Amino acid sequence: MSVPRTIRRLAFQALFQLDARGETDAQAVLDSLEGAEGYSPTQRTRAFDLAKAAYAARAEADKEFEALAPTWPASRQAASDRAILRLAHHEMCIGASHPVIAVNEAVELAKEFGTDKSPGFVNALLDKVIKRL
Repeated sequence: MSVPRTIRRLAFQALFQLDARGETDAQAVLDSLEGAEGYSPTQRTRAFDLAKAAYAARAEADKEFEALAPTWPASRQAASDRAILRLAHHEMCIGASHPVIAVNEAVELAKEFGTDKSPGFVNALLDKVIKRL
């Protein structure tokens, strides 16, 4: 696994936890990353920082996704899909990665962590974001 992919994967897991636990439990989320084997302390820190930033920008991402898919607001999305979408949206909007790479990586996460329909759902929404960008 490439370094950006490993960080993104761990960031997704942290973002998923932040979404479930809330920002007030951020230290517990960070502590949970300490148990992630195969990651360096630097990778864990980068992943957590990315997750926190995506979590902070979630309202903007959710607003855009709701405009693009009004029948699928964040409250109706599977938690894993929501975290994947928010992470990719954040990466695309801040220019952390090329939009096509962000979409491809998000689809890979959806294949691993989502349902059978997740990759198509994630791809369709993020493709609309690319067109806007």
